[in-house]
Amino acid sequence: MMDYAGRRARLAAQLPPGAVAVLMTAPEALRNGDSDYPYRHDSYFYYLTGFGEPESALVLVAAAGATPARSILFCREKNPEREIWDGYRHGPEGARTACGVDAAHPIADLDAQMGTLLADAPALYWATGADHAFDARVNGWVKAVRAQARSGVTAPDTFRNLLPLIDEMRLVKDADEQALMLRAGVISGQAHARALRAARAGVFEYELEAELLYEFRRNGAQFPAYTPIVASGPNACVLHYNANDRRTRDGDLVLIDAGCELDGYAADITRTFPVNGRFTPPQRTLYELVLAAQQAAFEAIAPGRPYAAFHEAALRVLAQGMLDLGLIPAGKYAGVDEAIAARAHLPFYMHGTGHWLGMDVHDVGAYRDLQLPDKPSRLLRPGMALTVEPGIYVRPGEGVPEQFWHIGIRIEDDVIVTDDGYRVLTATAPKTVDEIEALAGKAQPAGA
Repeated sequence: MMDYAGRRARLAAQLPPGAVAVLMTAPEALRNGDSDYPYRHDSYFYYLTGFGEPESALVLVAAAGATPARSILFCREKNPEREIWDGYRHGPEGARTACGVDAAHPIADLDAQMGTLLADAPALYWATGADHAFDARVNGWVKAVRAQARSGVTAPDTFRNLLPLIDEMRLVKDADEQALMLRAGVISGQAHARALRAARAGVFEYELEAELLYEFRRNGAQFPAYTPIVASGPNACVLHYNANDRRTRDGDLVLIDAGCELDGYAADITRTFPVNGRFTPPQRTLYELVLAAQQAAFEAIAPGRPYAAFHEAALRVLAQGMLDLGLIPAGKYAGVDEAIAARAHLPFYMHGTGHWLGMDVHDVGAYRDLQLPDKPSRLLRPGMALTVEPGIYVRPGEGVPEQFWHIGIRIEDDVIVTDDGYRVLTATAPKTVDEIEALAGKAQPAGA
């Protein structure tokens, strides 16, 4: 059970005495005609409330003297007629009980209530710059309070972005979050295994995507955490390819980057495998190079180590392999350090080795220590969650060994930093050459 009240209390404790913070959830989004996209809450709002209804806002008032901190939720009113069409609504009273807030009001009352809540408040925090229309709304609240100056009421004179404070909180996952992310990782790993079993030459990329989505949903995941990438043959060298409409050919590698979202938390896995179940020698050579790079990255993850260390470890392995295999001309550089300094690896490895993971697939939090003058890579702490995803992408080109053309490989797992190292959350996804070749094409019976 997530401790939403505890999160609100910790956030309020970081605000100046009497300060007010306001946070809106995400709006509903029209898809076309009178059809909306499936609704997905705002991650920041949900992190503090666990409340999934649209048209909602949270207001926090920090403690001041003997007056304790307060949390106030604004949401849709009960509407029996709309509930027939759209489903259950908590209404303010139900939401107050469900979320454990101090008070709840109809969302239509937000503007009027903010005029009262901001009176004599020294500071106002919100997601500044995220929504220009909401910024203008906030400005209207402040102007309304300033208009009461003759009555002795003062308006806030300090305005701050609320999100960086929540970013730092979200960056370290508690035990409940870690357990949920592990479950999301297990489901996603099972989905990758299912797609691998369904692989065969001639299958369309979207057929493999369907296997993933089926496994996500049948295990209770609400959404894919992002649009799945199912990239076969040359498509695997396109980093964000997601058309997923090509028919695979014998000899292709298939790169699948997909993870589910479970109760608001994302998994993010990439696996690459031969669609016919057998790696060719060049494919296997590059695959084992990427696998070795990932292992080197894992070994660089521990509390107190810089975030950048695991990317640097993977890059050294990849760059050395590129030199050894002739992808980078060895005679042009004195060694791996000089090749990396010259960025000679970029044609074949052009992205970082990971990112934060959590409620968003590219989760919040700074990668550098912004409190220090030179802003070094921040140090890892237990509870941080990140992906580890080295890759190699070989497009045809002058001087590029032809046996490697059109090979795109990425291997990605999710990890939690622990007290003494790391824990892999996505181990259910087959990864070694032997595991992949043993499982590929061995589809389960229909419905399994």
